[in-house]
Amino acid sequence: MDQAQRYWIVVASKDHVMRGVSGGFMQANHGKEAPLKRMKMNDWVIFYSPKLVLENDEKCQAFTAIGQVSDETIYQVTMADNFVPFRRNVTFYPTKDVSIVPLIGELDFIPNKKSWGYPFRFGFFEIGQADFDLIREQMLNDNL
Repeated sequence: MDQAQRYWIVVASKDHVMRGVSGGFMQANHGKEAPLKRMKMNDWVIFYSPKLVLENDEKCQAFTAIGQVSDETIYQVTMADNFVPFRRNVTFYPTKDVSIVPLIGELDFIPNKKSWGYPFRFGFFEIGQADFDLIREQMLNDNL
């Protein structure tokens, strides 16, 4: 029996998200395997970028990419002697960046609207379809 399609948020700086988009892959939580194992083929993933560049403080606070897990493969890539992150292949869709600020009041995964950034501290988490649909609609302008 097929599992129901699931919806995920991955938190990463926009520069890192764009590397994944251009390469057709995703990493989560600094390349850990466990989050990727929770995902299945055809699950949807939205990327939220708190910052534009990991090493800088310039804020982004926007959803910056959306895609679908394209297979069941989890693999590793050597980026440095001491950094061999796990990845999954993702089919990304053309989007525009969408600020989270006007959506905070409508998103169910943010229970405390005053501390809206709290859920993003986990780096990877599941959201409901209603939240996914709201964000997707803003990002894709019905291109999907």
